[in-house]
Amino acid sequence: MKVWTETIGEIGAKKDEQERGQTVQASYTAYLIDNNPEEAEKKRKAIIICPGGGYSRLSPREAEPIALKYLAMGYHAFVLFYSVAPSRFPQALEELAWLTAHIRRHADEWKIQEDGIVVSGFSAGGHLAGSLGAFWNQEWLARAVGAENEEIRPNGMILCYPVVTAGEYCHRGSVECLLGERADEKEAQEEFSLELQVGAHTPKTFLWHTVPDQTVPVQNSLLLANALVQSGVNLEMHLYPVGCHGLSLANEETAVGQDKRIEPQCQNWMELVETWLRHF
Repeated sequence: MKVWTETIGEIGAKKDEQERGQTVQASYTAYLIDNNPEEAEKKRKAIIICPGGGYSRLSPREAEPIALKYLAMGYHAFVLFYSVAPSRFPQALEELAWLTAHIRRHADEWKIQEDGIVVSGFSAGGHLAGSLGAFWNQEWLARAVGAENEEIRPNGMILCYPVVTAGEYCHRGSVECLLGERADEKEAQEEFSLELQVGAHTPKTFLWHTVPDQTVPVQNSLLLANALVQSGVNLEMHLYPVGCHGLSLANEETAVGQDKRIEPQCQNWMELVETWLRHF
C-alpha cells in the first residue's frame, strides 16, 4: 500500500481569501492498494472521503477509519481535508473538484478506473460531496480549478446523514459557516440547498440517515431523495429507526468513548455500500 499526503495548491477563491489575510491550507491523503504481479494493470474504483464537522472543523472519526474500510474492500481511498470557516463557498467545493480532476488525470499511473471515481461525505462533508454532484457541470467551477467539466464529474455519491438544505430543516451552523455574511440571503440559501440544485446530471447516489437524528434532521435526506427521484437519478436509500447524528462506522472504533455512537443496527451500512459499489 502507498500512502502520502499532499497540500492542495492555490485554486479559485483561495487566492482571494489569502489576499484578505486568511489562512487557507487544504490537503488530501491518498491510500493506494498495490497490485500483485499477476494483476499488475488492474484498475480499481477510488473513493474520495469528505469528513463532517459543520464546515467549522473536520472530524477524524470520519476520515482514516473510513478510508481503511474501503481499502479492505479493494478500493483506493482519498481523504480530503478541505477548507472550513472562515473560508466560504465555493472554496471547499473547488478543492473537491480539483482533487477529482487530479485523480482522473493520474488514473493510469495510480491504476484507477476513470469512470469509477466516487465522492463520499458525512454530515457537512455530505453536503460538500453532494454539491459536486450538483455543480460539476457548471462552467465557473471547472474554470476555477483549470479543468474540463468531465474531469471534475463524480461517477457516484455516497452520502451519510448529509446536510442538504438551508430551509426549514437546516443545520444552521453549517449554513452560517459556509455562507458567512450571506447566510440570510435568499439566493445564497437556494444555492446551498441541494434539493434545489440536483438534476438529471447528478450521479447515482447511495444515501443513509438515522430517523432520530436531532442535529441534522432526517428531512434533509428525504428532501434530497425526493429531488433525485423526480430527476430520474439512480438512488439507493436506507433509513435507520435508531441512532444519533455522526455515527461514522457506528462501532467502538469510531465512538471515541461515547456509547451513544455505538449502534449495532446501523453498522451494516458499509456492507450495503460494498454491494452497491460492486454493482456500480
